[in-house]
Amino acid sequence: MISAPSLEHEMATIEVTRKTRARGGILGYVSLFTSLGTLLCCALPSLLVLLGLGATVATVLSSVPWLVKLSHHKVWVFTTAGILIILAFVQTYAIAPRLRRSAVDCPPNNPQACYEASRFSKVVLWLAVVIYAVGFFVAYVLGPILTHLDAS
Repeated sequence: MISAPSLEHEMATIEVTRKTRARGGILGYVSLFTSLGTLLCCALPSLLVLLGLGATVATVLSSVPWLVKLSHHKVWVFTTAGILIILAFVQTYAIAPRLRRSAVDCPPNNPQACYEASRFSKVVLWLAVVIYAVGFFVAYVLGPILTHLDAS
């Protein structure tokens, strides 16, 4: 039989583990949506203009005028998204494996649930990284490259 202090300690450990996992899941989704924000505000309009779809950009910006204000703060948008992605990497690859090893929160009738959730979180995280990288390339790297090629 489990003594009362031991049971209280085990329940506290379970509660801390659940909160940490919930925070990690939220962090992954927030990272994904901030990287989508970088793509929408800064990269996608530039790419569309590059492809000769300036009228499309004008239509989108007249329909969604807050994108213009957001693009004025692209340094903050990219910095925030980058920090959140880094935090999601720490959560996914450093903190979550330790929690998974303790296996406190995994349901005993479905031991694969933690593995499947972890795999899904990694897919979401890497999708956020790809979106962020495309947005960063178009917003900061493509312009100087095209300027250099145009000057040649």
